[in-house]
Amino acid sequence: MALNYPSIKTKLPGPKAARVVMRTEENVSPSYTYAYPLVVENASGAKVTDVDGNTFLDFAAGIAVCSTGHCHPKVVAAIKSQAEKLLHMSGTDFYYPQQVNLAEQLAEVTPIKGKKKVFFCNSGAEAVEGAMKLARWHTKRKQYIAFFGAFHGRTFGAVSLTASKATQRAFYFPGVPGVTHVSYAYCYRCPYNLKKESCGSYCVKWIEDQIFKTIVPADEVAAIIVEPIQGEGGYVVPPPEFHIALKKLCEKHGILYIADEVQSGMGRTGKMFAIEHFGVEPDIICTAKGIASGMPLGAFIAKSDVMNWTPGAHASTFGGNPVSCEAAIATIELLKEGLMQNASKVGEHMITELIRMKNEYELIGDVRGLGLMLGVELVKNRETRERAGEERNKIVQKCFEKGLLILGCGANTIRFCPPLTITKEEADKALEIFEECLSSVR
Repeated sequence: MALNYPSIKTKLPGPKAARVVMRTEENVSPSYTYAYPLVVENASGAKVTDVDGNTFLDFAAGIAVCSTGHCHPKVVAAIKSQAEKLLHMSGTDFYYPQQVNLAEQLAEVTPIKGKKKVFFCNSGAEAVEGAMKLARWHTKRKQYIAFFGAFHGRTFGAVSLTASKATQRAFYFPGVPGVTHVSYAYCYRCPYNLKKESCGSYCVKWIEDQIFKTIVPADEVAAIIVEPIQGEGGYVVPPPEFHIALKKLCEKHGILYIADEVQSGMGRTGKMFAIEHFGVEPDIICTAKGIASGMPLGAFIAKSDVMNWTPGAHASTFGGNPVSCEAAIATIELLKEGLMQNASKVGEHMITELIRMKNEYELIGDVRGLGLMLGVELVKNRETRERAGEERNKIVQKCFEKGLLILGCGANTIRFCPPLTITKEEADKALEIFEECLSSVR
């Protein structure tokens, strides 16, 4: 049976949507960024309906947040049930079972051996901030290593680690001191002009041979924080040896390895956490976005002997809210019951089709990703690899006009991060629209 969505009935934005956009511009902070004038009325699964009755196919999932699709019945039922019993009690001052129930489940699925402990917060940025504090508290060191292209959030500590867009840091200097940025294993654009087959993880060697010997003593570094797959930096997938070498470097110098899984975690890559693809065990994992299917929740999980701070060292009024915890428990169950497998299966189908498009369209320079975390990097010239940022933005807009919700990342990459419930039929429809728009820009 053919999909009955997307279906665009009005000029975009429609009259009702245009009024909401105007009111928003008059009353809401201008710091927010809007990819296009989508004004949502309701959503279910991967189908989004705007206030004018237009329907869209969602391959952005609230920026990789709605992991189980919009308003999954099991998640909604868990939220409703809990909302009737207890909305808030502040889990850093009082006890309630929902928080520890979720902590036990997260400990079970987190790829860290042995005993673990969990700290709950409200967002990815908060998870990163907390992990930064824990790293300093545990090691009594003050320095951090982060990566160019990284996005760790916009709060002061997190944005000090972030290095994906200068506008995110402009006028906020100085940030949290002690952060040094180095090159990520972005092999399509290797900053050292090396081949990944023979470079021997040179970007990790650079930390040892240059950073530690010239500006930052290794024994002063509390943590290296890294995205297993870079998100906002362009959905960059490093070779497996990168994370292996980075972990060995951390172990050699007593540095904590923090995996920022805010975007890549919770089943998006076909495994609960993306770092599992690389066979590396972090000391701390940060998670948020897809953890509670749209409810505000973040967490960082650490080895028990690492999370050894004392009462009062860190806290959160709303973190681990009982309603969000129940949504997360339902989410984890759905991920384990089949959504991770679906992410792998549909993701493999999508990447095959995207590679086929790469062979036909010169505008595509690279296709990469795992599961349903897929990136298509656009270039003006395949030889020079000149970034096609303008073309990328045009394609995103054209897709919106045809009813497909996608977003960019990096300077010139299109990301596909749909709900993990997506069907092959929905994937094919999205790919069909994307190819139409790609062809028109070509």
